[in-house]
Amino acid sequence: MGRIVGRFVRVEPRRRARAFVLGLLSELPRKNCWTLAEHAGDATPYGLQHLLSRAKWDADAVRDDIRSFVVEHLRHEDTVLVMDETGDLKKGTHTVGVQRQYTGTAGRIENSQVAVYLAFSTPLGHAAIDRELYVPRSWTENTARCRAAGKPDTVRFTTKPALAARMISRALDAGVPASWVAGDEVYGGNPHLRTELERRGTGYVLAVGRDHQIATHAGKFRADALVKKLPKRAWQKLSAGVGAKGHRFYDWALADIVDDRPGHHHLLMRRNRRIGELAFYRCYSATQRPLSTLVQVAGRRWTVEETFQSGKGLAGLDEHQVRRWTSWHRWVTLAMLAHAFLAVVRADEDARRPRTDGLIPLTCNEIQRLFNALIVRLVHDTSHRLDWSHWRRHHQARSQASHYQRQAAQA
Repeated sequence: MGRIVGRFVRVEPRRRARAFVLGLLSELPRKNCWTLAEHAGDATPYGLQHLLSRAKWDADAVRDDIRSFVVEHLRHEDTVLVMDETGDLKKGTHTVGVQRQYTGTAGRIENSQVAVYLAFSTPLGHAAIDRELYVPRSWTENTARCRAAGKPDTVRFTTKPALAARMISRALDAGVPASWVAGDEVYGGNPHLRTELERRGTGYVLAVGRDHQIATHAGKFRADALVKKLPKRAWQKLSAGVGAKGHRFYDWALADIVDDRPGHHHLLMRRNRRIGELAFYRCYSATQRPLSTLVQVAGRRWTVEETFQSGKGLAGLDEHQVRRWTSWHRWVTLAMLAHAFLAVVRADEDARRPRTDGLIPLTCNEIQRLFNALIVRLVHDTSHRLDWSHWRRHHQARSQASHYQRQAAQA
């Protein structure tokens, strides 16, 4: 918390931010302003709601502090920036950015809010260092709706690849040491993002669809058609990294792409050794890199999925019940800070204490349990619990009465 203390002008929001992060790190089954305030010992949730909505502090400045904190502790020569989006399922139509759209969280089209994240991934660990909320055209074309949700008038419709490019530029301009960028098909199929990375001399391994057109010395082919022209000796068995069940072995092949621009351009092909499923990656590097390096970068893309899983499961990244632009950015930023703390402590423990036979290394889940049991140890008396039970029932009764009155007025 000392990293971000200078971002708060007054001591009250500074203390509430600390209580907020401690609540996100707790083992509460649900994390919202009500449960976090009760955990902090407050009498009502109004203080934490004020922290998210009206208090004077800059979430973007705190985001920059998180980035420097993560880079300082997880710095490694083998660094990959990984971009991906995730969706939070929502009800209603008033939450900023919400609409019916595809989200990988549900695997289908649902009423949801989607955001793009940038993760800092090294062999020491991984954590999110930036975020951008995706605001669809249905919102940006409705000025009254945007103003009601607190979205600034300067924020225009921006595609997900453009949001990713903005975050990558921010990171590289801030001196983040990254030689590679990885992402899925949403980003690999965007030529503007690829061109921007090439202009900066930053290598990338970006997934593309099987219908992606590739220019070779033998002509132009779809990616899946090019596979059929490869000889058997072109495939090599390599590991894309260690997973929960050991090394993830696939068959890999590489084909040169004819491109007038400087650098080395390739199509990386992956084949599942058991079922034969294919995947394709468009690759660029300023200098020639071996196949094994490109495979390792491609395998690192999955760390952003692990970041989402632990960020949501341990730090409440997706449990916000806020509607407005400012509140969303503040909640997500503090959740990123909570998860970054767990990731850094995990890396520090691995460095300090070598692995013991018969034990796996400490995980973020176990660090969270130990932190709450040994360090925090908050205990509230019976009176505090009963007061909160009374407050919740009173607030819910008022909401119920207001809902019934609204229904009667509409009828």
